[in-house]
Amino acid sequence: MDSPHKPRPLSPNLFFFFLLVSSNLITFFISNTFKDSSCSLYQQTYNAIPTSSSFNTAVPLVVDPAATRDDDIQESDKLAADLDLPSEFLAFTSPYKLPFGFNTNFDSDKIIPPVGHPCTMFPDLLRRYMSYRVNGSCPDDELLAQKLLLKGCEPLPRRRCRPASQRDYVEPYPLPDSLWTTPSDSSVFWTAYTCKNYESFDDCKDCFDLNGREKNRWSYTKGAELDFSIDEVLAVKKPGKIRIGLNIGGGVATFAVRMRERNITILTTSMNLNGPFNTFIASRGVIPLYISISQRLSFFDNTLDIVHSMHVLSNWIPTTLLYFLFFDIYRVLRPGGLFWLDHFFCVGEEFEQVYAPLTESIGFNKVKWVVGRKMDRGPELNEMYLLALLEKPLKNSW
Repeated sequence: MDSPHKPRPLSPNLFFFFLLVSSNLITFFISNTFKDSSCSLYQQTYNAIPTSSSFNTAVPLVVDPAATRDDDIQESDKLAADLDLPSEFLAFTSPYKLPFGFNTNFDSDKIIPPVGHPCTMFPDLLRRYMSYRVNGSCPDDELLAQKLLLKGCEPLPRRRCRPASQRDYVEPYPLPDSLWTTPSDSSVFWTAYTCKNYESFDDCKDCFDLNGREKNRWSYTKGAELDFSIDEVLAVKKPGKIRIGLNIGGGVATFAVRMRERNITILTTSMNLNGPFNTFIASRGVIPLYISISQRLSFFDNTLDIVHSMHVLSNWIPTTLLYFLFFDIYRVLRPGGLFWLDHFFCVGEEFEQVYAPLTESIGFNKVKWVVGRKMDRGPELNEMYLLALLEKPLKNSW
């Protein structure tokens, strides 16, 4: 027997409401599951790249950046293209969208790789530096790279190639022997230098002679007023208070070696001017930093116990740049940290009128302050040396 209550058909309004809700839920699910489709495209592109030695450089290592850029970024690329910059330079320096979108640490959804602003001021040098076979060998261009760096292209752009190295490379001596043993000539790729071994340098005959003047540097004061020994400086602080630091323009890093013998870690900045200084420093078993005096020191505020510099910080540096540099040293030193300004030289009138007031204005406390005549080029030049041991105030250092 049929039921007297016939089922009522679904009303059109209710049907359309159900359809609307369903479509929105499906859209929400799809957008969250496949958010930022460039991520999956990147994975497919990356996985498709062969990893064997027969790598095809026509295959890009990453997704075409244009696919992940906003209109304003593509506009900046047009301006860069007008400068006729190398394609590899643009590939590295272009802003890229982050795979997972906005990042609170960057306060952006993009990442912009840094290079020195003056890089684009020298397009011919930059084009030579960035011209290479991707995933192949880098050009033998150490001198070109250093020339760009000293012109302000710092940091240099990264490259996707392998640097040249010595064919018959010999590993460094083990510690502690490496500290005072001249490394093998086979540890250096010599094509950038007129000399082909450590014993034949004309511009710096005893720079790499560890049994010459380097043997006694900073070990004692030789009875002279214009020298501080390392132990004399360390005695200013309680034992163990000086632990980490920086040596600016450290030559072959004998200062860092002396400090290492006292369980103190020192990083050494150096350029390769007329010699393979960075390679030599590393072979001794201490750490080189290949940066110029123009580069902002890559340390966080109030972190280092000591900063030392000998000769390189002097009157050849433009005064305003030196002013910035002294404040940068002050920044990285912790409260109570020491700045050892070792043999700063200038002309006598400059010292009284410029450099003494400049140094005193930074905010350091004077621990040692010795001024004397620089006589190696003759008294008629009226050159002066300043040896200063300065302390960042322990309290109220700002």
